[in-house]
Amino acid sequence: MTVRKDTLLAHLGRDAERFDGAVNTPVVRASTILSSSVAEFEAAHSRRFTGPFYGRYGTATTKALEEAVAALEGGYRAIALPSGLAAITASLLAFVKAGDHLLMVDTVYGPARRFCNEILAKQGVLTTYYDPAIGAGIEALMRPDTRVVYCETPGSLTFEIQDVPAIAAVAHRHGAVVLADNTWGTPYHFASFTHGVDVSIHAATKYIAGHSDAMLGLVVANETHWSAVREAVAAYGYSVSPDDCYLGLRGLRTLGVRLKQHQASALRVAQWLAGRPEIARLAFPALPGDPGHALWKRDFTGACGLFAMELKPVSKAAADAFIDALELFGIGASWGGFESLAVPVHAVRTATTRQPAGPMIRLHIGLEDPDDLIADLEIGFAALHQVASR
Repeated sequence: MTVRKDTLLAHLGRDAERFDGAVNTPVVRASTILSSSVAEFEAAHSRRFTGPFYGRYGTATTKALEEAVAALEGGYRAIALPSGLAAITASLLAFVKAGDHLLMVDTVYGPARRFCNEILAKQGVLTTYYDPAIGAGIEALMRPDTRVVYCETPGSLTFEIQDVPAIAAVAHRHGAVVLADNTWGTPYHFASFTHGVDVSIHAATKYIAGHSDAMLGLVVANETHWSAVREAVAAYGYSVSPDDCYLGLRGLRTLGVRLKQHQASALRVAQWLAGRPEIARLAFPALPGDPGHALWKRDFTGACGLFAMELKPVSKAAADAFIDALELFGIGASWGGFESLAVPVHAVRTATTRQPAGPMIRLHIGLEDPDDLIADLEIGFAALHQVASR
């Protein structure tokens, strides 16, 4: 029987018969896993990436999460890691070496940019940053030594949507592997592998875990490229706690209903913000006026609660006063949890030149009542005006 994603979320990664009827896969903590004979030990080693062998490769809890996310996104297999950044770095290291060329989207997550500039550069890997709006025009940047094209759609600070199918078609024609950060879209709203992605990366700390209490990364790959990533993860010694994998599985059960509420509330708040005189522009692909809206509507089945607002020219002090005055919005890194957040945007760009009219603030719209969040934002704007009028 073919079932829809909400049904998959409720059933994937579960094996009640194996665990004495328990609905949830339990937390299995283990380092050493015993074998009954040398032959069994050697057989277990040969399948260490898919079955029990040693705790660093994962336990039953780890495997349950990996299987569930891979099936949800339509990939071959998944690999759990201790953070989203670990998922990014391990994926890159699986495919580049000294003398190789990497095409990296200019909107990439800041720590990933630093990894390219500071770590990969020392290893002899050349990174070229490209405009996220390049589409099939990326052909002009491809080189004989280009091994990877990396996408992040949308960018998690300025929210440009990429034409991933067009980029992937060019990359594959040149023999390059396509990696994509799908944290904003999630496996629920963006089907990476039907759009040409080879390796899909998630900061599962965010919407998959969903409760701001777990550090977790996930890499989902197609059959051709899974083993390369899995070998790299093993070689670099990455291992993730089964407790955090359990929290990822718990969060996965409610991913669909949470995303529906995040999207509905975010649209409600964004539409209200669009009418505010202080706003120069909203960066939210789910809004019809956004430059990436047509691509978002074509490639995604929905949105989440993360977007940015660009203020009209105002001092940093006034923008900071806006954030500081908020009572329901917290000030903190990350997003994707049940709580709303507001942080200033400091975007580093080297391949694109657009400058915002004024300060940008990223908002994560959580699961609070959107009318209460709007009332809180009104308090922020009052504080902004108070400082701006001095």
